[in-house]
Formats: sequence, structure tokens, C-alpha cells
Amino acid sequence: MENLWAPWRVNYITKVIKQTKGCVFCRILKEKKDVSNFVVIRTKSSYAVLNIYPYNNGHTLILPNRHVNDIDKLSRKERDDLFDLLDTVKALMKSTMNPQGFNIGLNLGQAAGAGFPGHIHIHIVPRWRGDVNFMPVVAHTKVISQSLKETYNILKNAYTRRLRKD
Repeated sequence: MENLWAPWRVNYITKVIKQTKGCVFCRILKEKKDVSNFVVIRTKSSYAVLNIYPYNNGHTLILPNRHVNDIDKLSRKERDDLFDLLDTVKALMKSTMNPQGFNIGLNLGQAAGAGFPGHIHIHIVPRWRGDVNFMPVVAHTKVISQSLKETYNILKNAYTRRLRKD
């Protein structure tokens, strides 16, 4: 197996952590500036927000509203809501972005790669064949083919249409 190193990404993570007082995810939740923060969906116990440093187009984070650092600290209702929201976002992506697959995961604890270990979050990254090319390796640049604003509008509009049908 070959390793693809991406050491430049640590600059993003450490810069955001150093500049942020308190938890960035709790701040986003309290601000209620969904458009400027790219919050796609809010539920009773969770919310979905676009990752502003995406690995790929549509990279979204699914978070509990409550500040907890591990999934076992969530109540059954919070866990159900979190995973129902994950399912909703995945369905919206499938219907609007037509991905050929997904990477879905949690990094629990700093040793596991969590950039924000105090507030758990699930990553959902839509994937397409050929979405990774030579640019990150040769030019230390990841090509994201769609703006955050465009991705936000696509997912938000799809969610609004879905609510009207229900």
C-alpha cells in the first residue's frame, strides 16, 4: 500500500483552532447565521454544515447540538437524530450530486485524527470515480470543482423541496 501524505492540511486545522475561542461548532450553532456558516439543516438535536476546508465537493459535517466528545455520551434520542440527519444528507446528495460512493466516518479523539476533538462530528464525503488526480501530489493543491455557496444552495433547495412534499 502506498501513502499519500497531505501535510499542508494541518495548517488549515491548526489555524482555525488557534483563531477560534471556544468551540467553533457551538459558535456556529448559537449564531444562527445559517447561510454565512453554510448550515444546511437543523433538527431538534443535530445540524449539518458544509466543511469549509473540504476534502471533496459536498464534504459535510453532521453534528449533535450538544457539546460532547464521544458518541457514547449522546442520549438515544440524540444518536437517532444524528444518524437520521446523516441519512437525510446522504439522500439529498444522492438525488442532487449523483455521487458514485461516500466516505462516512468519525474521528474520536485527537490521536484518531480529530481536528476538533471536543465536539464529535460525522464526516460525509461524496465520491466519484476520478475525483482524485495528480494536483494534490504535484502541486499541493486540491481542486474542488464547486463553490461552497453553490453546493449549499443545491442541498438547501433540495431539502426545502423535500419538506414541502412531506
